[in-house]
Amino acid sequence: MKILLASQSPRRKELLSQLGFEFEVVKIDCEEIVPDHIKVGDSAAYLSELKAAAFGVPEKGEILLTADTVVAIDNQFLGKPDHEDEAREMLRLLSGKVHQVYTGITIKTCDKSITETDMAEVEFDTITDTEIDYYIRQYHPFDKAGSYGIQEWLGMAKIKRINGSFYTIMGLPTHLVYKILKEI
Repeated sequence: MKILLASQSPRRKELLSQLGFEFEVVKIDCEEIVPDHIKVGDSAAYLSELKAAAFGVPEKGEILLTADTVVAIDNQFLGKPDHEDEAREMLRLLSGKVHQVYTGITIKTCDKSITETDMAEVEFDTITDTEIDYYIRQYHPFDKAGSYGIQEWLGMAKIKRINGSFYTIMGLPTHLVYKILKEI
């Protein structure tokens, strides 16, 4: 079976490779808009399924993998920041609090589609404005939901506690991907 990873994320590529799978990266053009009636906890799965639908039906012998990660605090959805001020605002909102990270995956073949979501909770220590500015300048978190990457400086320096999978927070619930791909 040929695995098609529909993601430009270097983190997802790295994780899927580390799981021992060979794959080809494919590009999907899809407008990632979540309708208002979709709950925050369901939005990652919704976006993952939206991407899979935009791809269409894989050929026989192909397996498509799509994923999306959503950060939420107090039922508020935090997407990818468009600019520094928005990133700064998100990080201030997360500072000293617990938030949720949802990663949805869709694994699709020519005759079936499986979507799963994994959730992890993250507790940040207080993050000062100086630390926020340093992080934004050094790491440019504009391609990351919630304006941070757990594997980067902010994650190492400021995360107090994680309840759930580190890899779900990084952008791919590897335990679910492995389990489903093994079954297929």
